[in-house]
Amino acid sequence: MKARVIVMLKSGVLDPQGEAIRHALGAMGFDRVEGVRQGKVIELDLAEDTTDPEIAEMCERLLANTVIESYRIERV
Repeated sequence: MKARVIVMLKSGVLDPQGEAIRHALGAMGFDRVEGVRQGKVIELDLAEDTTDPEIAEMCERLLANTVIESYRIERV
């Protein structure tokens, strides 16, 4: 089984990488981009019987800094 974890900075947390991307897009002529939030995607190959609470614990303990990041789990 595969699971995809999407990790993003929480609203209100400054995102300098997202701002740099937005600025670069504007410099390339994409001036209609008003904001960019940058995050990460982690794909996990898991045993078939892995539960959602186990995946959430992985996120809480290692994959996301839950003080400033939120995460979403998708089974794929």
